[in-house]
Amino acid sequence: MLVSTDIGGTDFDDFQSMVHLLLYADRLDIEGLVSSPFGPGTEADILRVVDAYARDHRNLRTYSPHYPSPGRLRAISKQGAFETATSTGFGEPTEGSRWIVRCARRHDRRPLDVLVWGGIDDLAQALHDAPDILPKLRVHYIGGPNKLWAVDAYDYIETHHPELRIIESNATYRGFFTGGDQSGEWGNAAFVEEHIAGHGALGDFFAAQSPQLKMGDTPSVLWLLNGPQEPARPGWGGKYVRVWDGRKTVFDRLTTAQDTAEVYGVVEFAIPVPEGYGPDNTARMVIDNRTGGPFPAAVHEGNVLRFRFSPRDPKVWPYVIRSDHPALDGLSGAVTATPPPAERASRPSTVHPHWWTDDQDPVFAEGPWLGAKHVSRWRADYLSDFAARMDRCRVPAAR
Repeated sequence: MLVSTDIGGTDFDDFQSMVHLLLYADRLDIEGLVSSPFGPGTEADILRVVDAYARDHRNLRTYSPHYPSPGRLRAISKQGAFETATSTGFGEPTEGSRWIVRCARRHDRRPLDVLVWGGIDDLAQALHDAPDILPKLRVHYIGGPNKLWAVDAYDYIETHHPELRIIESNATYRGFFTGGDQSGEWGNAAFVEEHIAGHGALGDFFAAQSPQLKMGDTPSVLWLLNGPQEPARPGWGGKYVRVWDGRKTVFDRLTTAQDTAEVYGVVEFAIPVPEGYGPDNTARMVIDNRTGGPFPAAVHEGNVLRFRFSPRDPKVWPYVIRSDHPALDGLSGAVTATPPPAERASRPSTVHPHWWTDDQDPVFAEGPWLGAKHVSRWRADYLSDFAARMDRCRVPAAR
């Protein structure tokens, strides 16, 4: 398996998930740790966690001889893209994208599980450069906000590689830190205080990131650790359903809040090019300024300017166009992101035969987060197991 992560970027939880991953490194054949966008994170942030692991390595090895050496982990840590992909969804190869190709082409009968914890840009680049690797890949993508930041790379994969085997978890992953048994030691803050802080270098590093447990990317690891590894069957990492068609919405006009598009889908606005708009002009759609971005830049396609984004939450998304062209600057509108109609979501896609996503049944939702109960139901089980792993950092195994 290989992890693509925006660790050190927009959220602290990748650091926490990386600590968890390395505590289970004796059970996983880790082939790559790739730093991918979005945000300021780099390969150096991966190595910070590996340095903490190195200090606990002697204790960990008393429990299992299969923990990889810190040197091995450093050797397979790679720098991916620093920026999100262009409007095409790909750009130039990176050390990270080349490593994905190399691992996938290795002579090994097993699939290569690629866990995407951040931008999916390096995976898109690898598929563009080496489409022959597709049959070898099995992808678990923590989407939602990450999809918002990497919508062009996602759109490229969805459009050009529809037969990819992928779980797209846009909301199910939230069950790791939302819902379930939150009583006593299982509370997000109580668990860190009781079972992580003071537990070796990895525990102290984890707790220093936040006194609250989040670990939104960890369900992708849990899916490998416990369960049948079949998306439709339950396990610690969730239970999923086949994706449906019609998840992209294209508007040829500015919209209002009465216009709807599918939450977590792809939304495109194709606005007529105003007279006098040339190659030196720029335009950007500022969508819900509270998010802080990303704000899609206009792409000149024929007679239209195309803006693309993915709504990460079911709500109204206001937008305003900012441009150096007076006919565009200040144009505004909104679109409402909603769950898909039940009739559509119940029909598996004819285009994406191996693409899976969140269970749309509201019975398994935690608040607005569809499918999250498929993870939160196991909370006491996987946290108990995690706590036992943290103890390995503090106390050597009895001989």
